[in-house]
Amino acid sequence: MIKLHTIGGYNEVGKNMTALETGDDVLVFDAGFYLPAIVGVQEREKIPTEKGMRSLGALPNDLYLQSKGLQSKVRSFMISHAHLDHVGGVQYVVPKYDAPVLGTPFTMEVLRSLMKDNNQSINNKIISVNPNGSYTVKGKKNYKVEFVNITHSTIQSAMIAVHTPDGVILYANDYKFDNAPVLGDKPNYKRLKELSKIGIKALVVDCLYAPDDRKTPSEKIARGLLEDVLFTTDNANSGIVITTFSSHIARLKSIVDFGNRLNREIVFLGRSLNKYSMAADKVGKAPFLKDVTIATYRNQLDRILKRVNKRKKDFLIVCTGHQGEPGSILDRISRKQLNYELSPDDHIIFSSKTIPVAVNEANRAELEKRLKKNQVRIFDNVHVSGHGGREDLRDLIKLTNPEHVIPSHGDFPKLKAGLDLAVEMGYKKNYNVHIMENGKNLVLK
Repeated sequence: MIKLHTIGGYNEVGKNMTALETGDDVLVFDAGFYLPAIVGVQEREKIPTEKGMRSLGALPNDLYLQSKGLQSKVRSFMISHAHLDHVGGVQYVVPKYDAPVLGTPFTMEVLRSLMKDNNQSINNKIISVNPNGSYTVKGKKNYKVEFVNITHSTIQSAMIAVHTPDGVILYANDYKFDNAPVLGDKPNYKRLKELSKIGIKALVVDCLYAPDDRKTPSEKIARGLLEDVLFTTDNANSGIVITTFSSHIARLKSIVDFGNRLNREIVFLGRSLNKYSMAADKVGKAPFLKDVTIATYRNQLDRILKRVNKRKKDFLIVCTGHQGEPGSILDRISRKQLNYELSPDDHIIFSSKTIPVAVNEANRAELEKRLKKNQVRIFDNVHVSGHGGREDLRDLIKLTNPEHVIPSHGDFPKLKAGLDLAVEMGYKKNYNVHIMENGKNLVLK
Protein backbone atom coordinates (compact mmCIF):
# COMPACT_ATOMS: atom_id res chain seq x y z
CA MET A 1 0.00 0.00 0.00
CA ILE A 2 1.12 3.55 -0.82
CA LYS A 3 -0.07 6.68 0.92
CA LEU A 4 0.63 10.15 -0.47
CA HIS A 5 0.58 13.05 1.99
CA THR A 6 -0.05 16.38 0.24
CA ILE A 7 1.61 18.84 2.60
CA GLY A 8 2.10 22.00 0.51
CA GLY A 9 1.46 23.31 -2.99
CA TYR A 10 -2.11 22.03 -3.24
CA ASN A 11 -3.87 25.22 -2.08
CA GLU A 12 -1.40 27.73 -3.55
CA VAL A 13 1.49 28.24 -5.97
CA GLY A 14 4.49 27.42 -3.80
CA LYS A 15 5.21 25.73 -0.44
CA ASN A 16 5.75 22.57 -2.47
CA MET A 17 6.04 19.43 -0.34
CA THR A 18 4.65 15.93 -0.83
CA ALA A 19 5.45 12.85 1.27
CA LEU A 20 5.35 9.30 -0.01
CA GLU A 21 4.61 6.69 2.67
CA THR A 22 5.31 3.11 1.74
CA GLY A 23 5.43 0.47 4.46
CA ASP A 24 7.53 1.79 7.33
CA ASP A 25 9.32 4.38 5.21
CA VAL A 26 8.56 7.97 4.17
CA LEU A 27 10.31 9.78 1.31
CA VAL A 28 9.66 13.50 0.92
CA PHE A 29 9.57 15.46 -2.34
CA ASP A 30 10.61 19.15 -2.14
CA ALA A 31 10.53 21.65 0.72
CA GLY A 32 9.81 25.04 -0.80
CA PHE A 33 8.94 28.60 0.16
CA TYR A 34 5.66 30.38 -0.40
CA LEU A 35 7.31 33.20 -2.31
CA PRO A 36 4.72 35.98 -1.81
CA ALA A 37 5.42 35.71 1.94
CA ILE A 38 9.08 36.64 1.45
CA VAL A 39 8.83 39.24 -1.33
CA GLY A 40 11.77 41.58 -0.92
CA VAL A 41 13.08 39.85 2.21
CA GLN A 42 16.14 38.41 0.52
CA GLU A 43 17.26 41.72 -0.90
CA ARG A 44 16.45 43.74 2.25
CA GLU A 45 17.21 41.55 5.21
CA LYS A 46 17.58 38.01 6.44
CA ILE A 47 15.21 36.05 8.64
CA PRO A 48 17.39 33.04 9.35
CA THR A 49 15.18 31.14 11.79
CA GLU A 50 12.53 28.52 11.24
CA LYS A 51 10.25 30.43 13.63
CA GLY A 52 10.71 33.62 11.60
CA MET A 53 9.90 31.92 8.34
CA ARG A 54 6.87 30.14 9.81
CA SER A 55 5.58 33.45 11.17
CA LEU A 56 5.70 34.83 7.63
CA GLY A 57 3.74 31.84 6.31
CA ALA A 58 6.70 30.97 4.11
CA LEU A 59 7.11 27.27 4.96
CA PRO A 60 5.07 24.16 4.19
CA ASN A 61 3.51 22.66 7.30
CA ASP A 62 5.83 19.68 7.69
CA LEU A 63 4.69 19.51 11.33
CA TYR A 64 1.87 17.49 9.79
CA LEU A 65 4.33 14.58 9.60
CA GLN A 66 4.89 14.76 13.34
CA SER A 67 1.15 14.85 13.98
CA LYS A 68 0.81 11.60 12.02
CA GLY A 69 3.70 9.92 13.82
CA LEU A 70 5.81 9.84 10.66
CA GLN A 71 8.80 11.97 11.61
CA SER A 72 10.99 9.01 12.58
CA LYS A 73 10.10 7.21 9.33
CA VAL A 74 11.42 9.93 7.00
CA ARG A 75 14.33 8.45 4.99
CA SER A 76 15.12 11.22 2.47
CA PHE A 77 14.25 14.63 1.10
CA MET A 78 14.36 14.67 -2.72
CA ILE A 79 14.50 18.13 -4.31
CA SER A 80 13.32 18.44 -7.91
CA HIS A 81 15.13 21.66 -8.85
CA ALA A 82 16.68 24.90 -7.66
CA HIS A 83 13.71 27.27 -7.50
CA LEU A 84 12.95 28.65 -4.06
CA ASP A 85 9.39 27.34 -4.02
CA HIS A 86 10.94 23.86 -4.13
CA VAL A 87 14.31 24.14 -2.34
CA GLY A 88 14.02 27.31 -0.24
CA GLY A 89 12.58 25.70 2.88
CA VAL A 90 15.12 22.88 3.15
CA GLN A 91 17.45 24.62 5.60
CA TYR A 92 14.53 25.33 7.95
CA VAL A 93 12.61 22.07 7.65
CA VAL A 94 15.04 19.16 7.35
CA PRO A 95 17.25 19.52 10.47
CA LYS A 96 14.59 17.84 12.63
CA TYR A 97 14.73 14.70 10.46
CA ASP A 98 17.42 12.02 10.32
CA ALA A 99 17.46 11.93 6.52
CA PRO A 100 19.75 13.00 3.66
CA VAL A 101 18.88 15.63 1.07
CA LEU A 102 19.13 14.56 -2.58
CA GLY A 103 19.20 16.72 -5.69
CA THR A 104 21.13 17.44 -8.87
CA PRO A 105 24.56 19.12 -8.48
CA PHE A 106 23.29 22.60 -9.36
CA THR A 107 20.30 22.29 -7.03
CA MET A 108 22.50 21.18 -4.15
CA GLU A 109 24.99 23.97 -4.86
CA VAL A 110 22.14 26.50 -4.69
CA LEU A 111 21.06 24.94 -1.36
CA ARG A 112 24.59 25.38 0.01
CA SER A 113 24.59 28.99 -1.20
CA LEU A 114 21.24 29.70 0.47
CA MET A 115 22.56 28.37 3.76
CA LYS A 116 25.83 30.29 3.48
CA ASP A 117 23.85 33.46 2.78
CA ASN A 118 22.11 33.10 6.15
CA ASN A 119 25.15 31.72 8.04
CA GLN A 120 23.29 28.44 8.44
CA SER A 121 24.20 24.80 8.13
CA ILE A 122 22.45 21.46 8.46
CA ASN A 123 23.79 18.18 9.77
CA ASN A 124 21.85 16.23 7.16
CA LYS A 125 24.00 14.70 4.46
CA ILE A 126 23.71 16.55 1.12
CA ILE A 127 23.97 14.16 -1.82
CA SER A 128 24.33 15.25 -5.46
CA VAL A 129 22.79 13.00 -8.08
CA ASN A 130 23.61 13.73 -11.72
CA PRO A 131 20.72 14.32 -14.14
CA ASN A 132 19.51 10.91 -15.32
CA GLY A 133 21.35 9.34 -12.40
CA SER A 134 19.93 7.37 -9.49
CA TYR A 135 20.50 6.82 -5.79
CA THR A 136 19.38 4.08 -3.40
CA VAL A 137 17.53 5.41 -0.36
CA LYS A 138 17.83 3.04 2.59
CA GLY A 139 15.01 2.44 5.05
CA LYS A 140 13.23 -0.67 6.25
CA LYS A 141 13.40 -1.41 2.53
CA ASN A 142 15.63 0.09 -0.16
CA TYR A 143 14.26 2.39 -2.85
CA LYS A 144 15.78 3.31 -6.17
CA VAL A 145 15.30 7.04 -6.77
CA GLU A 146 15.91 8.42 -10.28
CA PHE A 147 16.40 12.06 -11.24
CA VAL A 148 15.08 11.99 -14.81
CA ASN A 149 16.30 15.01 -16.81
CA ILE A 150 13.58 17.47 -17.75
CA THR A 151 13.63 21.01 -19.15
CA HIS A 152 12.37 23.95 -17.09
CA SER A 153 13.42 27.56 -16.47
CA THR A 154 16.47 26.58 -14.47
CA ILE A 155 19.17 24.04 -15.22
CA GLN A 156 19.43 20.43 -14.01
CA SER A 157 15.74 20.11 -13.22
CA ALA A 158 14.38 16.61 -12.75
CA MET A 159 11.29 14.50 -12.61
CA ILE A 160 11.83 12.25 -9.61
CA ALA A 161 10.90 8.57 -9.97
CA VAL A 162 10.74 6.48 -6.80
CA HIS A 163 10.55 2.72 -7.30
CA THR A 164 8.35 1.07 -4.66
CA PRO A 165 7.06 -2.52 -4.36
CA ASP A 166 3.70 -1.21 -5.60
CA GLY A 167 4.99 0.68 -8.63
CA VAL A 168 6.75 3.90 -9.55
CA ILE A 169 5.73 7.25 -8.09
CA LEU A 170 6.67 9.99 -10.59
CA TYR A 171 6.95 13.50 -9.18
CA ALA A 172 6.76 16.03 -12.02
CA ASN A 173 7.03 19.49 -10.47
CA ASP A 174 8.01 21.48 -12.64
CA TYR A 175 8.49 20.75 -16.32
CA LYS A 176 8.18 21.79 -19.94
CA PHE A 177 8.95 19.84 -23.11
CA ASP A 178 11.72 21.86 -24.77
CA ASN A 179 13.34 20.06 -27.68
CA ALA A 180 15.75 22.92 -28.41
CA PRO A 181 17.06 24.05 -25.01
CA VAL A 182 19.58 26.88 -25.02
CA LEU A 183 21.52 25.15 -22.24
CA GLY A 184 21.43 21.53 -21.14
CA ASP A 185 19.87 18.40 -22.59
CA LYS A 186 16.43 17.64 -23.97
CA PRO A 187 13.87 15.87 -21.77
CA ASN A 188 14.66 12.20 -21.30
CA TYR A 189 11.64 10.86 -23.19
CA LYS A 190 13.30 7.45 -23.52
CA ARG A 191 13.46 6.89 -19.77
CA LEU A 192 9.92 8.19 -19.22
CA LYS A 193 8.68 5.61 -21.74
CA GLU A 194 10.66 2.89 -19.98
CA LEU A 195 9.16 3.90 -16.62
CA SER A 196 5.72 3.72 -18.18
CA LYS A 197 6.40 0.11 -19.17
CA ILE A 198 7.62 -0.69 -15.64
CA GLY A 199 4.36 0.77 -14.34
CA ILE A 200 3.75 4.24 -12.91
CA LYS A 201 1.41 3.97 -9.94
CA ALA A 202 0.91 7.72 -9.63
CA LEU A 203 1.92 10.92 -11.39
CA VAL A 204 2.12 14.01 -9.17
CA VAL A 205 2.12 16.76 -11.76
CA ASP A 206 2.56 20.53 -12.15
CA CYS A 207 -0.77 22.10 -13.21
CA LEU A 208 0.21 25.77 -12.93
CA TYR A 209 -0.76 26.40 -16.56
CA ALA A 210 -3.16 23.50 -17.05
CA PRO A 211 -5.96 26.04 -17.71
CA ASP A 212 -4.05 27.43 -20.73
CA ASP A 213 -4.79 25.82 -24.10
CA ARG A 214 -1.23 25.80 -25.37
CA LYS A 215 2.06 24.03 -25.68
CA THR A 216 4.77 26.06 -23.96
CA PRO A 217 7.33 27.34 -26.51
CA SER A 218 11.01 26.47 -26.40
CA GLU A 219 13.57 28.70 -24.69
CA LYS A 220 14.96 29.38 -28.19
CA ILE A 221 11.84 31.54 -28.72
CA ALA A 222 12.72 33.70 -25.72
CA ARG A 223 16.25 33.99 -27.08
CA GLY A 224 14.77 35.19 -30.38
CA LEU A 225 12.54 37.73 -28.62
CA LEU A 226 15.52 39.13 -26.77
CA GLU A 227 17.50 39.33 -29.97
CA ASP A 228 14.68 41.26 -31.65
CA VAL A 229 14.50 43.83 -28.85
CA LEU A 230 18.26 44.30 -28.65
CA PHE A 231 19.07 44.39 -32.35
CA THR A 232 16.04 45.89 -34.11
CA THR A 233 15.44 48.87 -31.80
CA ASP A 234 17.46 52.08 -31.66
CA ASN A 235 19.62 51.60 -28.57
CA ALA A 236 23.03 52.74 -29.78
CA ASN A 237 23.24 55.57 -27.26
CA SER A 238 20.76 54.32 -24.69
CA GLY A 239 21.17 52.64 -21.36
CA ILE A 240 20.07 49.01 -21.43
CA VAL A 241 18.77 47.40 -18.24
CA ILE A 242 17.50 43.81 -18.36
CA THR A 243 15.78 42.12 -15.45
CA THR A 244 15.01 38.41 -15.38
CA PHE A 245 14.82 35.40 -13.07
CA SER A 246 18.20 35.00 -11.35
CA SER A 247 17.90 31.22 -11.55
CA HIS A 248 17.34 31.22 -15.33
CA ILE A 249 20.90 30.34 -16.32
CA ALA A 250 20.02 29.71 -19.97
CA ARG A 251 18.43 33.17 -20.22
CA LEU A 252 21.48 34.76 -18.61
CA LYS A 253 23.66 33.00 -21.17
CA SER A 254 21.60 34.49 -24.02
CA ILE A 255 21.81 37.97 -22.50
CA VAL A 256 25.60 37.72 -22.17
CA ASP A 257 25.91 36.40 -25.73
CA PHE A 258 23.98 39.40 -27.06
CA GLY A 259 25.79 41.87 -24.80
CA ASN A 260 29.07 40.70 -26.30
CA ARG A 261 27.69 41.14 -29.83
CA LEU A 262 26.69 44.69 -28.89
CA ASN A 263 30.26 45.29 -27.63
CA ARG A 264 28.90 46.32 -24.25
CA GLU A 265 30.43 45.58 -20.87
CA ILE A 266 28.03 43.28 -19.03
CA VAL A 267 27.27 43.86 -15.36
CA PHE A 268 25.15 41.64 -13.07
CA LEU A 269 23.71 43.50 -10.07
CA GLY A 270 22.06 41.90 -7.04
CA ARG A 271 22.59 39.20 -4.45
CA SER A 272 20.33 36.57 -5.99
CA LEU A 273 22.00 36.95 -9.40
CA ASN A 274 25.34 36.41 -7.73
CA LYS A 275 24.03 33.40 -5.79
CA TYR A 276 22.66 31.49 -8.78
CA SER A 277 25.45 32.49 -11.15
CA MET A 278 28.14 31.31 -8.75
CA ALA A 279 26.29 28.04 -8.15
CA ALA A 280 26.15 27.43 -11.91
CA ASP A 281 29.83 28.30 -12.23
CA LYS A 282 30.79 25.83 -9.49
CA VAL A 283 29.16 22.95 -11.38
CA GLY A 284 30.70 24.03 -14.69
CA LYS A 285 27.50 25.35 -16.29
CA ALA A 286 28.30 29.07 -16.63
CA PRO A 287 31.46 29.62 -18.72
CA PHE A 288 29.88 32.85 -19.98
CA LEU A 289 30.57 34.47 -16.58
CA LYS A 290 34.14 35.18 -17.68
CA ASP A 291 32.60 38.11 -19.61
CA VAL A 292 30.59 39.46 -16.65
CA THR A 293 31.25 41.80 -13.73
CA ILE A 294 29.11 40.99 -10.68
CA ALA A 295 28.29 43.51 -7.93
CA THR A 296 26.20 42.83 -4.82
CA TYR A 297 27.11 45.12 -1.90
CA ARG A 298 26.32 48.83 -1.65
CA ASN A 299 29.87 50.10 -2.15
CA GLN A 300 30.33 47.82 -5.19
CA LEU A 301 27.01 48.97 -6.65
CA ASP A 302 27.78 52.64 -6.13
CA ARG A 303 31.23 52.33 -7.66
CA ILE A 304 30.16 50.48 -10.78
CA LEU A 305 26.93 52.43 -11.36
CA LYS A 306 28.88 55.67 -11.21
CA ARG A 307 30.95 54.36 -14.13
CA VAL A 308 27.89 53.13 -15.99
CA ASN A 309 26.03 56.41 -15.58
CA LYS A 310 28.81 58.30 -17.37
CA ARG A 311 28.92 55.95 -20.37
CA LYS A 312 25.58 54.16 -20.60
CA LYS A 313 26.09 53.23 -24.24
CA ASP A 314 29.07 51.05 -23.27
CA PHE A 315 27.27 48.90 -20.69
CA LEU A 316 24.48 46.35 -20.41
CA ILE A 317 23.03 45.98 -16.91
CA VAL A 318 21.33 42.79 -15.72
CA CYS A 319 19.63 43.23 -12.36
CA THR A 320 17.10 41.86 -9.89
CA GLY A 321 13.60 43.31 -9.63
CA HIS A 322 11.46 41.88 -12.43
CA GLN A 323 8.56 41.30 -10.00
CA GLY A 324 8.90 44.81 -8.52
CA GLU A 325 10.27 43.30 -5.30
CA PRO A 326 10.90 45.96 -2.62
CA GLY A 327 14.62 46.35 -2.07
CA SER A 328 15.61 44.82 -5.41
CA ILE A 329 18.07 46.66 -7.63
CA LEU A 330 15.51 47.89 -10.17
CA ASP A 331 13.18 48.98 -7.38
CA ARG A 332 16.00 51.03 -5.84
CA ILE A 333 16.98 52.52 -9.21
CA SER A 334 13.36 53.57 -9.79
CA ARG A 335 13.32 55.26 -6.36
CA LYS A 336 16.62 57.08 -7.08
CA GLN A 337 18.34 55.22 -4.25
CA LEU A 338 21.31 54.12 -6.39
CA ASN A 339 23.80 55.93 -8.62
CA TYR A 340 21.94 55.30 -11.86
CA GLU A 341 19.94 58.14 -13.35
CA LEU A 342 17.11 56.99 -15.57
CA SER A 343 16.88 58.91 -18.82
CA PRO A 344 14.33 59.16 -21.63
CA ASP A 345 14.88 56.34 -24.12
CA ASP A 346 16.69 54.09 -21.66
CA HIS A 347 15.64 50.53 -22.49
CA ILE A 348 14.18 48.64 -19.53
CA ILE A 349 13.64 45.03 -20.63
CA PHE A 350 11.58 42.62 -18.53
CA SER A 351 12.72 39.19 -19.71
CA SER A 352 10.14 37.68 -17.40
CA LYS A 353 6.45 37.41 -16.65
CA THR A 354 4.83 38.77 -13.50
CA ILE A 355 3.93 35.81 -11.28
CA PRO A 356 0.13 36.11 -10.98
CA VAL A 357 -0.34 36.76 -7.28
CA ALA A 358 -1.74 40.01 -5.87
CA VAL A 359 1.38 41.25 -4.08
CA ASN A 360 3.57 40.79 -7.17
CA GLU A 361 1.07 42.45 -9.47
CA ALA A 362 0.75 45.44 -7.12
CA ASN A 363 4.52 45.81 -6.69
CA ARG A 364 5.12 45.52 -10.40
CA ALA A 365 2.43 48.12 -11.24
CA GLU A 366 3.99 50.62 -8.83
CA LEU A 367 7.45 49.97 -10.24
CA GLU A 368 6.19 50.60 -13.76
CA LYS A 369 4.59 53.91 -12.71
CA ARG A 370 7.89 55.12 -11.31
CA LEU A 371 9.80 54.02 -14.41
CA LYS A 372 7.35 55.74 -16.78
CA LYS A 373 7.77 59.05 -14.98
CA ASN A 374 11.30 59.01 -16.40
CA GLN A 375 10.01 58.36 -19.96
CA VAL A 376 12.02 55.19 -20.33
CA ARG A 377 11.16 52.62 -22.99
CA ILE A 378 9.69 49.50 -21.38
CA PHE A 379 9.78 46.11 -23.12
CA ASP A 380 7.61 43.68 -21.20
CA ASN A 381 7.23 39.89 -21.24
CA VAL A 382 10.30 39.20 -23.39
CA HIS A 383 9.95 35.69 -22.10
CA VAL A 384 8.58 32.18 -22.44
CA SER A 385 7.42 30.12 -19.48
CA GLY A 386 9.18 27.19 -17.89
CA HIS A 387 5.87 25.45 -17.17
CA GLY A 388 3.94 23.21 -19.52
CA GLY A 389 0.48 24.19 -20.70
CA ARG A 390 -2.60 22.02 -21.11
CA GLU A 391 -1.30 20.27 -24.22
CA ASP A 392 2.05 19.52 -22.57
CA LEU A 393 0.14 17.94 -19.70
CA ARG A 394 -1.83 15.84 -22.16
CA ASP A 395 1.42 14.66 -23.76
CA LEU A 396 2.96 13.83 -20.37
CA ILE A 397 -0.03 11.74 -19.28
CA LYS A 398 0.00 9.88 -22.61
CA LEU A 399 3.74 9.33 -22.40
CA THR A 400 3.77 8.01 -18.84
CA ASN A 401 0.32 6.33 -18.70
CA PRO A 402 0.03 6.54 -14.90
CA GLU A 403 -2.52 4.54 -12.98
CA HIS A 404 -3.38 7.65 -10.90
CA VAL A 405 -3.01 11.37 -11.61
CA ILE A 406 -2.61 13.90 -8.77
CA PRO A 407 -2.66 17.53 -9.98
CA SER A 408 -0.39 19.82 -7.94
CA HIS A 409 1.39 23.19 -7.84
CA GLY A 410 -1.60 25.49 -7.73
CA ASP A 411 -4.87 26.63 -6.23
CA PHE A 412 -8.18 24.91 -6.92
CA PRO A 413 -8.87 26.36 -10.42
CA LYS A 414 -5.46 25.17 -11.64
CA LEU A 415 -5.82 21.71 -10.11
CA LYS A 416 -9.38 21.47 -11.44
CA ALA A 417 -8.09 22.19 -14.96
CA GLY A 418 -5.66 19.29 -14.60
CA LEU A 419 -8.43 17.02 -13.33
CA ASP A 420 -10.75 18.01 -16.19
CA LEU A 421 -8.10 17.14 -18.76
CA ALA A 422 -7.47 13.77 -17.13
CA VAL A 423 -11.21 13.05 -17.13
CA GLU A 424 -11.34 14.01 -20.80
CA MET A 425 -8.59 11.42 -21.35
CA GLY A 426 -10.57 8.65 -19.64
CA TYR A 427 -9.65 8.98 -15.96
CA LYS A 428 -12.41 9.04 -13.34
CA LYS A 429 -12.71 11.71 -10.68
CA ASN A 430 -11.99 10.45 -7.14
CA TYR A 431 -11.14 7.02 -8.56
CA ASN A 432 -7.88 7.52 -10.42
CA VAL A 433 -7.57 11.31 -10.68
CA HIS A 434 -7.65 13.18 -7.40
CA ILE A 435 -7.79 16.82 -6.35
CA MET A 436 -5.99 17.15 -3.04
CA GLU A 437 -5.55 19.88 -0.43
CA ASN A 438 -2.72 20.72 1.93
CA GLY A 439 -2.63 18.48 4.99
CA LYS A 440 -4.53 15.58 3.41
CA ASN A 441 -3.56 12.07 2.40
CA LEU A 442 -4.50 9.63 -0.34
CA VAL A 443 -4.29 5.86 -0.12
CA LEU A 444 -3.32 4.14 -3.38
CA LYS A 445 -4.13 0.45 -3.21
